[in-house]
Amino acid sequence: MSIGASELLREPGGFDAPPGSLVAGRSPLVLFWARLRRDRAALVALIAIVVLVLVAICAPLVVALFGAPGPNAVDANAMDAFGAPKGPGAGALFGYDSLGRDVFSRTVYGARVSLLVGVGGTAIAVVLGVVVGLLAGFYRGWVDTLLSRFVDVLLSFPILLLALGIASACSLGKGCVGGAIKPGLGTVLLVVAIINWTYIARIVRGQVLSLRERDFVAAARVSGASDATIVFREILPNLIAPVIVYATLLVPQNILLEAALSFLGVGITPPTASWGAMIADAAQNFDTQWWYMVFPGAALLLTVLSFNLLGDGLRDALDPRRGR
Repeated sequence: MSIGASELLREPGGFDAPPGSLVAGRSPLVLFWARLRRDRAALVALIAIVVLVLVAICAPLVVALFGAPGPNAVDANAMDAFGAPKGPGAGALFGYDSLGRDVFSRTVYGARVSLLVGVGGTAIAVVLGVVVGLLAGFYRGWVDTLLSRFVDVLLSFPILLLALGIASACSLGKGCVGGAIKPGLGTVLLVVAIINWTYIARIVRGQVLSLRERDFVAAARVSGASDATIVFREILPNLIAPVIVYATLLVPQNILLEAALSFLGVGITPPTASWGAMIADAAQNFDTQWWYMVFPGAALLLTVLSFNLLGDGLRDALDPRRGR
């Protein structure tokens, strides 16, 4: 039985087919998955992230399953005869902190804060960065000059110092923007979005400057398409791959930024469980209460590592030249 030429294509780079051999046509999604599944580190990272998300969403069920109390519940039996918190054992899987709270429960609930800041802050930053990058790259001229210089000014500030300044200002009194941004989680999300959208804007601007000169954009202009149509139907779809990759790599940076702000005392407000705040509380007594720092620190390490590995895998899978 013969196969039509329209049903066959040459295998793109990155697969084991012999040169010149013909294989069945595949959609871009199938090609993407074929490249991604060969990266075992990225697949393991993806599974770890899915498990982490499920644990964060089902935190009350997970805590109840292990028989642990709530994250802010104080156990009267948490201290030993010398007044020091007990370590990991049958009664508390990860031990207790200096206030008698269960470390396992707080570590599980801390995943909620980290993922919300990491994913939510990245989503806000991506939206802002894509909008600014599209405007600057597509219209060029004075629009590009004005937006690019504004981005350069923001990038000239040290990231952590800028974050500390904004977080500190919004953590006092009623917050920022007339009380719209409250101290705590809202402040952290604001800081993350303000700081990180600039990097995405620069990447998108560079991509748009290249895409706007392509033949398919010129064909759309000749056909009478408006600027909005060209931007949303021709250019924006071609930005999805690089934006997804960079957003995936930006999530762990935002998680670390939240941890750093909470560690320095201007992040998530107590008694909300946060990995950064837990590490800060344990820093003074690490020599005698090692478990209070080790477990949230390990959770933070594994989360950041998983997102970084997944980001690298997505970058290779979405770029055929890297998948060879």
